[in-house]
Amino acid sequence: MKIEKGLSYDDILLIPRFTDLKRDEIDTTVRLTDKIELKVPIVSSPMDKVTGSKMAIAMARQGGLGIIHRNMDIQTQVEMVKKVKRSENWVIRNPYTITQDITALEAKELMRNKDISGLPVIKDGKLIGIVTKRDLRFETELHKRVEDIMTSDLITAGPETEISEAKSILNKNKIEKLPLVDKDGKLVGLITVRDIEKKKQQPQATMDENGQLLVGAATGPDEFDRIEALVEAGIDIIVIDTAHGNCEAVIEATKDVRGSFDVDIMSGNIATPEGARALIDAGANSLRVGIGPGSICTTRIVSGIGVPQITAIMNAYSEAGDEVSVVADGGIRYSGDAAKAFAVGADCVMLGNMLAGTEESPGRIVFRGGRKYKEYRGMASISALEVREKNRYGQHFESREDYIPEGVEGLVPYKGTLSEVLHQIIGGIQSCMGHLGARNMGEIRQTIVYEISEGGKNESHPHNVEITEDTPNYHWRG
Repeated sequence: MKIEKGLSYDDILLIPRFTDLKRDEIDTTVRLTDKIELKVPIVSSPMDKVTGSKMAIAMARQGGLGIIHRNMDIQTQVEMVKKVKRSENWVIRNPYTITQDITALEAKELMRNKDISGLPVIKDGKLIGIVTKRDLRFETELHKRVEDIMTSDLITAGPETEISEAKSILNKNKIEKLPLVDKDGKLVGLITVRDIEKKKQQPQATMDENGQLLVGAATGPDEFDRIEALVEAGIDIIVIDTAHGNCEAVIEATKDVRGSFDVDIMSGNIATPEGARALIDAGANSLRVGIGPGSICTTRIVSGIGVPQITAIMNAYSEAGDEVSVVADGGIRYSGDAAKAFAVGADCVMLGNMLAGTEESPGRIVFRGGRKYKEYRGMASISALEVREKNRYGQHFESREDYIPEGVEGLVPYKGTLSEVLHQIIGGIQSCMGHLGARNMGEIRQTIVYEISEGGKNESHPHNVEITEDTPNYHWRG
């Protein structure tokens, strides 16, 4: 038997080169697929304590991408996808509407539940008015019907109105919402000042030609009904989410989705050249790479299976090349680890732990010793396995004692907002690119990589000093 050497993030360093780069010349843009470009080469992991709709919206606004987890029923996941897609639009093609006979209270509740600021009022399929939060703000008689409080003298525009023209109409008439109606008076779309302002504030946002944020969602290989519902909801990339992607079920599922839907596919997880080639041939646009490197994963200890993550990325890239993207999933603790992943072949990194403690993550806030933490757990922890009948590890038992967990649950320090965390991570990646003279992500791969000794690993961390204050991008591990 031949024993191969495997390398992880701590085992290597990138060697600096001559550079004349200025920081503002560095471009971190990558292509996740032919259709999806990311200004920030980071996607959030489909874990139930990392990515719900709130995280997915924040990720896309920052220039990355969120992958909504699947530890929920189909309809709940679909609603999360719709919430992301509706959060921003140049033109809202299917706006929420109401009829004139509902009460002001019902309209107010709908606006609150859907996080919207106004509702077009429809009668017999035609637009007759609009009611906004402003109309309801000081309304005390909430039993009134909407027709008694709505604005009926409306400024409208035609279906083909360009954004520049819409801006002019909104500004001239000092209004915040512009309904688009056809020649028969039927509502076909809505343009809002709020959405236009968002585009100005976040020019790096990941969005489609209609101004909608892009979003991904996880699904099992045996959940065709879930995939179908997600595609209908407007999902941009399907992530076939399993612990072991080089298997018949995932390969066949990738083929089925490729043959049935016009949607991008990320398949995995894999860590070998053979696994990469099997999924590429099946039709995957992107490979999710990582077997057991995650901070809450015990797969390597429980099963003895895994590939150190640097080697796993190199394995996948040896087959993927420029054919499909490689997404490095798990094991990243510092921004420098992400830079190392890019250097050996990753196009993107998928983060769990580093995002789990942010304001936008779904985890519950917990206080310990006067400090703030958020819940975090592996998707193979017992509590995660119990949530849904179809978990990604194929274990379905009535008693929790029967589960064979391959993950743990715990707490991570509260880190602030996602934008604060991403600022530090991207800043670290840009620092790496500056040291390498790499103007774009492709040029990172031109660097020389050194394997380092145990002494080199220790030397890389602060030493011979008692740290008195943490920095936002480094926490002492002891």
